[in-house]
Amino acid sequence: MSATIPSEMARRFHLAPGDRVQAIETEHGILLSPFDPTVQEALALATDAARQFQPALRELAR
Repeated sequence: MSATIPSEMARRFHLAPGDRVQAIETEHGILLSPFDPTVQEALALATDAARQFQPALRELAR
């Protein structure tokens, strides 16, 4: 899938045709940011940790 970003915005974020961006759904709409594989990996690790430790975190929240 592809999307068109206004040229001025693309220049400010140093985006070129074909660059990948990360899309995150928020309560206000879609947040786009330049794709960074390091951030993507960190988010995956955080998600896995949250799932793994969810019972303990719930208990600590009491």
